[in-house]
This record gives sequence, structure tokens and C-alpha cells, in this order.
Amino acid sequence: MRKRIAAGVVTGLTALGLVTTFATADAMSQSSAAKKFRHAHITWSSSGHCTSKGNPHCTSFSGIRADTVSGLITFKKASGCTVNITGGTEVGHAPGTYSHGHGYKVDIAHNSCVDHYIKKSFHYIGLRGDGYPQWRSSSGNVYCDEGSHWDITYY
Repeated sequence: MRKRIAAGVVTGLTALGLVTTFATADAMSQSSAAKKFRHAHITWSSSGHCTSKGNPHCTSFSGIRADTVSGLITFKKASGCTVNITGGTEVGHAPGTYSHGHGYKVDIAHNSCVDHYIKKSFHYIGLRGDGYPQWRSSSGNVYCDEGSHWDITYY
């Protein structure tokens, strides 16, 4: 697994000290990621029909990692499946280092092709702490079936 060095940016001051926001060097803009997904024929949707990172009803790519974008494009090409993104970097997802907010995760919609490809091509690794089943690709990415969608972590 490659390690990335994060660059800190001071975003404000508090009574306790500096407030710092970290972004990986390969974080992409909404428009750059959307252009790559569009070119790969990957679609996206949201209940709010929007792309604002600050709205949990949107599907945002603002701050998504380039490795996450290329990982999903590789998945689409390898599987030959229709891929629709239902969750990106928008607020409302669980926090953590390898999280949606830090650009490591995307959610994609279930369909028979995607479901079959993941379950037949990747190694079942057991249940996640919250009880959802997971599969790991040979490259180490984790595909978790959260019931209503696939939660994918690209490392």
C-alpha cells in the first residue's frame, strides 16, 4: 500500500489553537472528476439532484482522490457493468481516515452485473463491524454490500 503525505492548510483559529484541514495531494475538483467519470460512461445520481459537498442529499466529487476515480474506472472496464455512483464526498457519511469525506470511498448502485462481478471476482473477507459482508480485490480495495448499495474503499 502506498502512503501519501497530506498537506495541512490552516483554515481558522479557535481558543484552543489552530484548526487544520488536511487534503491529499491528489484531491480532485468536482468538474475534473465528473469529466473523467463521464468519459468512462460512469453515471451518478442523488436524491437531491445536486453536487454540493455540504448537502447530504447530493452526490459530490469535490476532494475525491484521483486513485479513487481511477479505481472505479478500472472496475467499470474490467467488469463491463453499468456503474452509477450514489455517494461520494458529500457530508453525511461516517468519519475516518479512509472515508467518503477524505475521498477514499464511493457508493455505487446495485445491479445484477455489479453484484455478480464483485462476488465472483473478489475474495469474501467476512462481515464488517456493522454486520455487512465485504469482498477484497487483488489490489486490496474493499467492496462492502450495505444492502441498498455498494460502499467501496479505494486504498
